[in-house]
Amino acid sequence: MSGAEKDSREAGQEDLEGNEDLEQSDASSDEPSDSEKDVDSDDFEDDEEEPAQTFLQHMEELRRRFVRIFIACGVGFLACYSFAKPLFGLLMAPLVATLPPDSTLIFTSLPEGFVTYLKVSFVAGFFVVSPYIFAQIWGFIAPGLYVHERKWMIPLAFLSACFFVGGALFGYYVVFPFGCEFFMGFADEFIRPMPTLREYLSFSLKLLFAFGVIFEMPLFIFFLARLGIVTHTWLRAKRKYAILVCFICSAVLTPPDVITQTLMAGPLVILYEIGIWISYFFGKRGGRIEEKAKAKAAAEAEKGDDDPDDSGPDGGGGAAEKPAEEKADTAKKEKPDAKKNKSDYDEDMIEM
Repeated sequence: MSGAEKDSREAGQEDLEGNEDLEQSDASSDEPSDSEKDVDSDDFEDDEEEPAQTFLQHMEELRRRFVRIFIACGVGFLACYSFAKPLFGLLMAPLVATLPPDSTLIFTSLPEGFVTYLKVSFVAGFFVVSPYIFAQIWGFIAPGLYVHERKWMIPLAFLSACFFVGGALFGYYVVFPFGCEFFMGFADEFIRPMPTLREYLSFSLKLLFAFGVIFEMPLFIFFLARLGIVTHTWLRAKRKYAILVCFICSAVLTPPDVITQTLMAGPLVILYEIGIWISYFFGKRGGRIEEKAKAKAAAEAEKGDDDPDDSGPDGGGGAAEKPAEEKADTAKKEKPDAKKNKSDYDEDMIEM
């Protein structure tokens, strides 16, 4: 074997080794980073498959949860009925403060006063046992989640009750005074307001429950973000539609007037913005982590484009591909020399 052929074989072998190195580097770049592996392992560690429940088992579980909720509401009602009169006075306070001097609350049917006390006691008992009620609701949802997602159930149940009661208190201390003052502003010497117990109770309870429910929005967004159903980028993209839906919901949940509708739509929009930030910090795999990883990858790519030592004059892959091309050219150039040497050898043999 001549020296030229040896050189060409060695060049071909080096080309193969270079290609293998390139394939290994590509494969290593496709593998997830250590931070991504840590996130995945944190998200799905200790997850075990459980046998799926049938439809009848789900219905039986739902029935048990409802029975417990009704029993808890009954206990709360009995505990609050002893304080029915003070609770009724507390509920009527925003309206009584804005009534004209000669106006009073009235009732138009015999059992209306008694039924009003029963309703007030039941609603107060519902708010008292709301942590247990939300614990039953989240407990019914828990079997459909992964093990690492169920650890959020107890904090979510407690926070759900806190947000629900906080929303009702916001409606009572902020919205009720504005609403009552606005409605009583139409009274004059010819128009004397005398609202009935039934009408005011219906108005006040509707607002209390509506504000309690809408204040659950951040927790609802947090739950969907943890499941990966929504992301902060998607919520930001749909912001204008969300604002429209907030005003539509406030128009449905509140009485037909602009004041109470605006007083509900404003907090709804603010809560939606809070939900976007919650999704950013606590979303699936962490929106903040993803954005940092993307920014880091973009910075590395930009640095690689600017660095001539790493990327070469032809870009990212030029440094690895250029030596292989040069070796192939040198091998081609050496082949004619080998042929020439062989022909010289044949001529020498003929002369001999």
